[in-house]
Amino acid sequence: MNTPAGPTLLGFDVIMVGSILAGIAAFAVIFAIYTAVTIRDPMARRVKALNERRDELKAGIVTNNAKKRQKLVRNSDTTDKVKDTLDSMKVLQQSQIEDIQQKLAHAGFRNKELAVLIIGLRLALPLILGGLVFLYVYLMNSFPEWGAMKKLFALTAAVGLGYKGPEIYLKNLASKRTDALRKGLPDALDLLVICAEAGLTVDAAFNRVAKELGRAYPELGDEFALTAIELSFLNERRKAFNNLAYRVDLEDIKGVVTTMVQTEKYGTPLASALRVLSAEFRNSRMMRAEEKAARLPAIMTVPLILFILPVLFIVILGPAACSISDAFSGGI
Repeated sequence: MNTPAGPTLLGFDVIMVGSILAGIAAFAVIFAIYTAVTIRDPMARRVKALNERRDELKAGIVTNNAKKRQKLVRNSDTTDKVKDTLDSMKVLQQSQIEDIQQKLAHAGFRNKELAVLIIGLRLALPLILGGLVFLYVYLMNSFPEWGAMKKLFALTAAVGLGYKGPEIYLKNLASKRTDALRKGLPDALDLLVICAEAGLTVDAAFNRVAKELGRAYPELGDEFALTAIELSFLNERRKAFNNLAYRVDLEDIKGVVTTMVQTEKYGTPLASALRVLSAEFRNSRMMRAEEKAARLPAIMTVPLILFILPVLFIVILGPAACSISDAFSGGI
């Protein structure tokens, strides 16, 4: 005796498909609950490492473990080898190293030794990519239909991508990080004002703001936590603020640093100065939002013409065209 088949839609068993979708939905709900329950603070590990480093610097401890010291000072011996190679080729300049180091700081990389690797990649990648394209296009003749101009353009594009690739990658990382810092800066200044009015010191205020904003803005919390640690052990507090301005490619941060340095030097009220800065930053953020809203009609013109208006014409004129076609076909 054959069991009756279940309902089908487009050749698929509806009950089986529904069961699979229900299982996927249940798994997604369980995963969402697990993610919400087991959320971790992204700043905890970073702050712990920075606090350990601060304690070592305060106590004047020099570790005897060569591997740990190597981790603190440089990434690996590869950096030394690359640096020696570039020095022998006379292509390594101090100004170039400083420029790459600042770009690395803007992108969130703390290890300045990576600048040598970036310069080495800018020298090696054009040769590698250009050699691969030359082998693949010219020697192996993988695209026989390509003319001489297309082959030359492919080779030039590979060499240019190899030379500009690392710099473009760093620039994109720095741009995303700067946008994230810009979004959280007004809230951070408001919290700094509250901490200053409550009587906290500057380093304690920065540390408190880093803990409060670490979840919402991890990049800003990381920078503020590092600044708080530097304020606690550097001889000149001004140097800690200058390091913050060096690591962040944002004019608003430079304004905050200037205000902090002036208050430290002349003893002006910190809370009032930060309150004025916070109001200015909020106004600038509102102006950027209004600017984007004003640009929206011009941006939406092309999608409106290409995608929305044709569909609208089909919906409005389609029934009339069908009626006219039926009338003419019936008359014939």
